[in-house]
Amino acid sequence: MSTADRLEIADLFARLAHLLDEHRHDDAPSVYHDDIVVRSPRGELHGLDEVTAFLKQSRVEGERTQHVHGDVLVEVDGDSAQATANQLVYVCRGGEAPYRRSGLRVTCAAVRTPVGWRFGEMRITLVWMREN
Repeated sequence: MSTADRLEIADLFARLAHLLDEHRHDDAPSVYHDDIVVRSPRGELHGLDEVTAFLKQSRVEGERTQHVHGDVLVEVDGDSAQATANQLVYVCRGGEAPYRRSGLRVTCAAVRTPVGWRFGEMRITLVWMREN
């Protein structure tokens, strides 16, 4: 198992967080494979176009988010890998304190592509949520 592969896959989580927090939804191909499948408490999405459209439509004007990943574990097997991370999500308006916080468990399958590693499958599980 290559350390470079493990680092690149772990880096996908950071790139995903920045993409979500900065609302750069058109950059989804930089972290997701064309055939991505995302399963979450909000439902199931199939394909890059569907995921990108969902991200765009779920944006709430004036709302800011901060996604933080930790405890990232990666197991590489050739051109595929399994990765897990804990994700903390903070949602706020302007410079105010967060009015919603949640802890999620993210489990992913990643695939090696000609342009680097990409998430091919993602399962997002809500562990806890707190709203003010």
